[in-house]
Amino acid sequence: MTDPIAGVPLKRLKHFAAREARRFAHGRPKSQSAQAAAGVFLDGVPMHWMKDWPMPFLPLVAKARGARITDIDGFEIDDFCLGDTGSMFGHSPEPVAKAIRHQARRGLTYMLPTEDALEAGRLLNERFGPFRWQIATTATDANRFAIRVARAVTGRPKILVFNGSYHGTVDDAMVELREGRTVTRPGLMGQVTDLTLGAIACEFNDLAAVEAALKAGEVAAVLTEPVITNSCMVLPDAGFHDGLRTLTRRYGALLIIDETHTISSGLGGYTRVHSLTPDMFVVGKCVAGGIPTAVWGMTADLAVRYDAANAARAAGHSGMGTTLSANPMQFACLRANLAEVMVPDAYAHMEKGAERLSAGLHAHIERVGAPWHVVRVGARVEFICAPGPLKNGTEAARAHQPELEAAIHTGLLNRGCLIAPFHNMMLVSPATRKRQIDRLTAAFGEILTELFETQE
Repeated sequence: MTDPIAGVPLKRLKHFAAREARRFAHGRPKSQSAQAAAGVFLDGVPMHWMKDWPMPFLPLVAKARGARITDIDGFEIDDFCLGDTGSMFGHSPEPVAKAIRHQARRGLTYMLPTEDALEAGRLLNERFGPFRWQIATTATDANRFAIRVARAVTGRPKILVFNGSYHGTVDDAMVELREGRTVTRPGLMGQVTDLTLGAIACEFNDLAAVEAALKAGEVAAVLTEPVITNSCMVLPDAGFHDGLRTLTRRYGALLIIDETHTISSGLGGYTRVHSLTPDMFVVGKCVAGGIPTAVWGMTADLAVRYDAANAARAAGHSGMGTTLSANPMQFACLRANLAEVMVPDAYAHMEKGAERLSAGLHAHIERVGAPWHVVRVGARVEFICAPGPLKNGTEAARAHQPELEAAIHTGLLNRGCLIAPFHNMMLVSPATRKRQIDRLTAAFGEILTELFETQE
């Protein structure tokens, strides 16, 4: 007899998944027909990770506004994925859309700053703290550049990351723990370098392991998310971040905090909400309202050390920067988003809605007796198909149930609700309404009833 998956009988799960896949395909003939002609793209999609959506084929989006998406088959969908945080403040916030229209008449890129750039810099300090800022296009780029600075100013080769963490497609972070050893993550395309030469992995919440790694004197910086995300979410233990800051200072390593997902935590991100004190700060995705933009900043003291290292290096390319980064469209949108969208009232609405969503999901899990739990960080909510709380990346990897989660995701979409495809993440935006949250919790409850209470 096959064991249940996270409490769900396998036969029941397979029946549910097959029926929901048929229901999805039957209702979207236009999307299915259009995608049949998508052979111009490699594997039929313009970006390879789009294949990770669990549906039989992708719905094609006709338009999106606020917290709603409409596909070409006419389905209106409550969007809780929100571009996997890229549109966390809703699709096309009006101040950002207005800034795009205005800047489009004045030029798109010219490798020179604008008045918007100066005001955006002031607003970045107001929102996130007094850093010396640089602009990138993606958080991957920003993290890569921050790592270069850390190695340059410390003269050390290694970056410490936490097992299961995510920092974009930065090579240095593509390591994991296996039987207590740092190894290059399996499955990387075209990987020829041993990434453990420049990186070491520890478990999140394990300060003893961090200290042991730092004692060797090879670690330039600890690169961390405040909360493990892009997986089954793992919250920090009480005192973990204070201990991490103490250890990095004691052993001369820098602390880089990547808030690209945890910007959901509140105004200024987890760092501002919880009074963390990193040497470098990174955030991307939604920081400019959905226009591809990331920012990374360093403290004034670190900027002095960077200036000295930069002055002492040989002439030539620094290995940092891309031509289209810091373009005027980014600054126009960054300014509008920071000033008019990323504001206290918006976060208050998001927080309240996320609490409502979290409570609703938890109530249905309790009702059916599922061995699952719900976790929330500000506007970000996840249901996890395992008991909790989780302590580290290893536990998060074990808690992930791809077959079950894929079926639930398709089932939710068939009921008008979209959540993130890579995990069970849901976001509440300033545009999300109570009725949308209640529709999602009702759909989740309907699915759980079928998975746990339906008689064979």
